[in-house]
Amino acid sequence: MSANRYTEIERISELPAPDNSKRITRFVFENIDFTQVPQYVAAGHKFTDCCFLGCTIPPEMECCIGRKCLVFPSLDLTYNAFRSELYTRDSLYEGYDHLAPETFATCYDSRIYADYIAQGKHSDNMLETLGRSLHDHSIEEAMHDFLSHFDEKQIVAVMGGHALRRTDAQYKSVVLLSKTLVEKGKLMASGGGPGAMEATHLGAWMAGRSNKELEDALSILEKAPTFRDEGWLATAFEVIGKYPQTRYRSLGIPTWFYGHEPSTPFATDIAKFFSNSIREDTLLAIAMGGIIYTPGSAGTLQEIFQDAAQNHYETFGYASPMVFLGREFFTKDVPVFPLLEDLVKKGRYRNLPISLTDDPAEAAKHILAFTEQSDNRKK
Repeated sequence: MSANRYTEIERISELPAPDNSKRITRFVFENIDFTQVPQYVAAGHKFTDCCFLGCTIPPEMECCIGRKCLVFPSLDLTYNAFRSELYTRDSLYEGYDHLAPETFATCYDSRIYADYIAQGKHSDNMLETLGRSLHDHSIEEAMHDFLSHFDEKQIVAVMGGHALRRTDAQYKSVVLLSKTLVEKGKLMASGGGPGAMEATHLGAWMAGRSNKELEDALSILEKAPTFRDEGWLATAFEVIGKYPQTRYRSLGIPTWFYGHEPSTPFATDIAKFFSNSIREDTLLAIAMGGIIYTPGSAGTLQEIFQDAAQNHYETFGYASPMVFLGREFFTKDVPVFPLLEDLVKKGRYRNLPISLTDDPAEAAKHILAFTEQSDNRKK
């Protein structure tokens, strides 16, 4: 651990005990209400080289905060700019009742998005842009804390279009692929929206369950095939209620930049950003166990070439699998796979472990083989 590292304090129970000099140094306090610990303030602790993020600081404590400290007060915003943990289905959809669909318009996520649009995606309000930056930094920190509990080569992402219908065969393929990988110990991640992204998290949610139960879940969801259909969110909550689970995790990384697309509630952990560029780069960076590409549009193509460059330069020390699920799409409709093959052959790209298949089981084998090879090298 770096000697210059700051210790983060997110709860009152974590407050540090001072040394004999009563000095507290190199701490970051997040959302701590110091009025709740008057005995702590009365002891005359001196704070040096500390950072206070959104804390409530009583007047009698102000004289104890040294000049080298940074104090960021709570900001009057719709959201908490200093969030110390990832979102969950319950926190993001707070106020939503799937039995009363109209409540979606006033839930926490919708209120943030409405304010985001009112302020402007590229706001000229300095307080707002500062708040968004601080929020995204907090979410990034919380996400890395979450991922620290996983082996980086166990993190696998699925990329694909938001328009994929729940009734399409490709949707079920992604569900089966994700379910298989989660049952093999992978942490699945996606952009956290509808379509192929939702299928990723549905597969993770239904891991360990029977094919009959999975078919039943799909039949419930098919009542609202796209996120634009009434009941898309309600049917997802219906499946969650019918098939609850606490064993398997998955990470969704959506953005309010595309806030008209609801975040999938099947993701157990949600890192929602304001900045789409941070969100996209983050998703590609964390998927060290490989990325599975399913048919999509311009966004998916951008991710393919960004990932290819990342592998070519071995940005993170090694190259990870790029698995293309959809032979017809990636060779004829959007012939990116033969292009990559040709560029590899000509030496324009190196370190590109690419593969192409229509079979979700085969796609899973390509991902699992990478981890097995890595494990064998360690022995």
